[in-house]
Amino acid sequence: MSFRARFSAPSSSAFSWSTAPAVGRILIRIIILGVIALLVTSYSVYAQAEVVSAERTLFEALNRERTALGLPSMQWDEALASAALEHAVRMAQRNTLSHQLPGEPAVQVRATQAGARFSLIAENIAVAPNSATIHSAWMQSPHHRDNILDPELNVVGIAVVKGSDGLFAVQDFSQAVANLNFQQQEHQIIANLNAHGLRATQATSDARKTCELDRGFSGSRPLSVTRFETADLSKLPEDLEQKLRTGRYRSAAVGACQGGGSAGFTRFRIAVVLY
Repeated sequence: MSFRARFSAPSSSAFSWSTAPAVGRILIRIIILGVIALLVTSYSVYAQAEVVSAERTLFEALNRERTALGLPSMQWDEALASAALEHAVRMAQRNTLSHQLPGEPAVQVRATQAGARFSLIAENIAVAPNSATIHSAWMQSPHHRDNILDPELNVVGIAVVKGSDGLFAVQDFSQAVANLNFQQQEHQIIANLNAHGLRATQATSDARKTCELDRGFSGSRPLSVTRFETADLSKLPEDLEQKLRTGRYRSAAVGACQGGGSAGFTRFRIAVVLY
């Protein structure tokens, strides 16, 4: 039986005109609820679009500032964006602007938990009616401006959340560190040693064991051992370069091991054994 057939037969004993007002009220309620649901959905879509637009605007604005000064553009980092979003949500929920809310980890811990690897990290936060006001305020603040224009920072994640006082925005910056296994780390150091004229260079298990030691060496006696920690494998430490410039050494062994670092900061540990 269709809806129309059921309510259009006045001869039916199951139908009473006294039920019409109740039916009308039910229909009105259904319509009102439908309109409310539509309005809520439309507002949610609009709010989300506003947030996404603000994040994109802030990302493009900071790279325009860097480009204008001849600095390389920052790359987007999803792990940092995830950490920034978590913090922005908390600030909006508490309606409080702070780099670390009560019970919340520090920015470097939040970033590490989100999967970021870094040697430097910085953060900008703000609350304002729109993204243009936020970016302008950051550029007029020396500390925030320095973060945006820091040549050592190369990746960023940005999050914006709408709160009762406006848009809560977070920019998390870092100097990203590549996720390399020991063999990949050793390969980079070997290439660097080769570029310095030391051709007879290889990775060895004894060099890896030497890397793990605080002093001494494993295997045959070398002329020199240099251990160092770094976030940038493209550069050799100055004391090692000085040794290479003497021309005294004919070969080298390279070993990587677990590096140090604290509170999320990533560093590679390398041993270069010279013969």
